[in-house]
Amino acid sequence: MAAAFHWRMRFLMSLLLALVPAPMLASTATAPAALEYVMTGQDEPGYRRWIAADPARPIQVKAFNDYLVANGVGGVAPTWQLIRTASDWWKCSAQPFEVPPTAHWPNIVHALRFVGAYIEPAIGQVEVVSAYRNPALNQCAGGAASSSHLTGGGIDMVPVVPVARERLMEDLCRVQLAKGWWNGIGLGFYKGLRFHIDARKTREWGTAGAAGGYGCAAVLREGARPFVEAPANADATTVPTTPH
Repeated sequence: MAAAFHWRMRFLMSLLLALVPAPMLASTATAPAALEYVMTGQDEPGYRRWIAADPARPIQVKAFNDYLVANGVGGVAPTWQLIRTASDWWKCSAQPFEVPPTAHWPNIVHALRFVGAYIEPAIGQVEVVSAYRNPALNQCAGGAASSSHLTGGGIDMVPVVPVARERLMEDLCRVQLAKGWWNGIGLGFYKGLRFHIDARKTREWGTAGAAGGYGCAAVLREGARPFVEAPANADATTVPTTPH
């Protein structure tokens, strides 16, 4: 009963934030574990300023929110977080938020169904820190030319409840091996607690085992390898993460 009430409250707050740009709602501030991954301007006050700056934006966000609700994924993550663009938006003179083109909305639904059905039951509530990126922003931010962020299927997240990175990798690798491959989901890890769900194709990156193995099977067999910053001139094959 308590879990169902919590889910309904998250859904209602997500809907309110989509519909009401005025700064008169109860705060849903960025979770402590996500603070280092969210720049000023991409937080909730930044969202309110962004949506208030153009009368077309509330209409666009509401249409997006309505689509998510109609397809059974309303409330999996707050709608305003799902329109966060690249974390480096400010370096690219881009917008901190952007509603994806409607053609990409089914990809977002596919990703959110997996998050709601398997990711959150395993690690708890997540905060979305980056989702859709338009081609110009993706290129400026250093995203891969084939990035799933371009088509809405790529979502970067962090857990709301802090956890050791190694534990996070192990928990998510169990999900990936059990459910990810046959659902067409990819999984990637980055520095700290930031991870990526890819609804376009099955793949893994950043899944290095402590003894030198690679892939989620190695992570579960050997334990997760601690993150190591790549040297500036390193070849991508020598480090545990690759661009997406």
